[in-house]
Amino acid sequence: MAVGTVENQSSLNEECGIFGVWDREDAANMTYYGLHALQHRGQEGAGIVANHNGQLWQERGLGLLGEVFHDPKRLERLKGSAAIGHVRYATAGNSGIENIQPLMANFSNEQLSLAHNGNITNAKTLRCNLEDQGAIFQSSSDTEVLLHLIRRSNAPVFADKVKDALNQLRGGFAFLLMTPDALYAALDPHGFRPFVLGQMPDGAYVVTSETAALATVGARFIRDVQPGELITINNDGIAIEHYTDKTTLNIDVMEYIYFARPDSNIYGVNVHNARKRMGAALALERGVKADIVVGVPNSALSATMGYAEAAGLPNEMGLVKNQYVARTFIEPTQERRERAVRMKLTANEAVIKDKRVILVDDSIVRGTTSKYIINMLREAGAKEVHVRVASPEFKFPAFYGVDMQTTNELMAANHTKDEMCEIIGADSLEFLSVESLVEAIDLPYFGIGNGLTTAYFDGHYPSPIYDYEPELAQFELRGEVDFAEEPTTMYSADQVTSIAEQEMLEHGAPV
Repeated sequence: MAVGTVENQSSLNEECGIFGVWDREDAANMTYYGLHALQHRGQEGAGIVANHNGQLWQERGLGLLGEVFHDPKRLERLKGSAAIGHVRYATAGNSGIENIQPLMANFSNEQLSLAHNGNITNAKTLRCNLEDQGAIFQSSSDTEVLLHLIRRSNAPVFADKVKDALNQLRGGFAFLLMTPDALYAALDPHGFRPFVLGQMPDGAYVVTSETAALATVGARFIRDVQPGELITINNDGIAIEHYTDKTTLNIDVMEYIYFARPDSNIYGVNVHNARKRMGAALALERGVKADIVVGVPNSALSATMGYAEAAGLPNEMGLVKNQYVARTFIEPTQERRERAVRMKLTANEAVIKDKRVILVDDSIVRGTTSKYIINMLREAGAKEVHVRVASPEFKFPAFYGVDMQTTNELMAANHTKDEMCEIIGADSLEFLSVESLVEAIDLPYFGIGNGLTTAYFDGHYPSPIYDYEPELAQFELRGEVDFAEEPTTMYSADQVTSIAEQEMLEHGAPV
């Protein structure tokens, strides 16, 4: 889910945003503000669960965060010194209220609450096995699988039950799990989704999807949660350990391209700066003669700055976005999406007329919105429209938490670049290469590979996709995709714990 890019609002959608805090009297209010900073990650529903003296209380609903908590009494009811929250876009399960998170489980001897960002790729298989054993599911979300696995674990200690359950999951996941006694944070063994730990001036710990949410609530960044980690936060402090030492880092490259906020940092890389470098690399690789450069608001604007600077061309506001129209990527039909685009974007004729325009966008997925925008620019008097995309061609489906799991919607999977250019009505169309994309992100990584998942562009999936493998059968037969084996050891659990302690010491946080 882009931070305002129209193309992505009608196509690719991010999965969710999560926020949790421990040992803070206004925990629910802080979670509310933290979720506001993550609203771009999910607009289908929102919820908060608060821990009040060991009793968990839930408020959730459909719609934007401000709509769900429009009645101030809903937040007032969430008293307590710990809370977790969630903003949702569905990648698995339908859009009913039963799937809005955090999920709650009220057992005879304990309460659990769970918030999840990502997509469990073997959830269907696990769910079928659990149902055969008598499990009764209350939602269609893949998230609920973890609750059942925890409850059915035979491990003697709760933390070990969580580890046992996590080791049965595959795919991309960042979890926040709250019990009456503790807050747990866990990241999948590949680190597909961003997940960060922070601390308030009063010592309260915060765990959330992006560093931008830390800044919003006044928490300082401590460290990124590492692949395969389980963090436990309770009244005794914080403990960091691994539930598996078979880990690699494969952060989803889409986070850098457009999912994350430009003011967020992911594994030490500022998103805005990375996007500017993508735009600059695009200008050097695929430059064209023109008069002005125009970006598609909003997440393509950083790349547009980089392109214009590298090309030595004016960066003009040729498209104006109505910032007061609600985001519309969850509209259920293409007709409604396109109507929403007309409400959100207008071409600035005074800037566009009689100009050769380079239109910079961060991606083309279906292509329908690109076609509409190009037509809008031509109606405003553009002499030429050259489309430059600050990412490679999106040819293969996404399975680790992005809502694009079939190839029939992917324009580049079904058409050549020349055909795409003709369909959208551009004078020329070019994309950034995978190599330049990786170089532009410049991830400081010391493990196996480059630390990024670029499967959507090159077909190299960092792990098996289990229940989704039929979707790629045709590509696998043609040798266009390949799957890495289960993760090999990048570093041991002891080494990771040492790294974590070192990072915390460097940031002045208690170990």
